[in-house]
Amino acid sequence: MSFNTPAELKYAKSHEWARTEGDLVVVGITDYAQDALGDVVYIELPEAGVSLAATAIFGAVESVKAASDLYMPVGGIIEEVNTALLDSPELINSDPYGAGWMLKIRVSGDADLLDAAAYAAFVDSVKH
Repeated sequence: MSFNTPAELKYAKSHEWARTEGDLVVVGITDYAQDALGDVVYIELPEAGVSLAATAIFGAVESVKAASDLYMPVGGIIEEVNTALLDSPELINSDPYGAGWMLKIRVSGDADLLDAAAYAAFVDSVKH
């Protein structure tokens, strides 16, 4: 199966994506990750104002099949949390790159992220 991997985003090997919007970075999980999880039924997100390092666990997502930790693709201060996901976690499945976003972060420090082509190659290597 082919997964949607928008070229304008950056990706972590833990299957989170990052998109720069002004001076913030918007974060969510990839199409591949939501497909692997199946129907998302619950999400745990941090409070705004929390500062976390890149690769730190920022929350968890649970589906009918599995539970998985969520990892910061970049370090920084969480400026905004998508609270709509608390009532409608299925948005992660239906629109992982849009309405299913999770955090907006004010970045501090560097991040080691992949471009879309490198992430697609990584996903292809772990699927087989």
